[in-house]
Amino acid sequence: MVKSNSQNRNPKKLDPEKYARLKAEATAPFRSLRKFFYFSFGASGMIGAFIFLMQFLAGRNTEDTLQNLALQIGVVFLMGFLWRLDSRNGSQGEDKK
Repeated sequence: MVKSNSQNRNPKKLDPEKYARLKAEATAPFRSLRKFFYFSFGASGMIGAFIFLMQFLAGRNTEDTLQNLALQIGVVFLMGFLWRLDSRNGSQGEDKK
């Protein structure tokens, strides 16, 4: 049952869709900006991992290349983890209405 308190009211009778979007932004500010950075850094890591993998397969400076490849793969996994964490926290916040 939804309680009628000041948090659940639409004071200016805004469009319900717009009100929901504003409420979500107030709950988790800059989520879309964070997700943009997660995606951008993850894509950069994928490109870097591809390049270092090709260098490793070509046999160019294998010791340094493997370290750089591991770093790029770590960045990709970290960005994926942060994306999922942010998405999970966002969906839990919407369920608490």
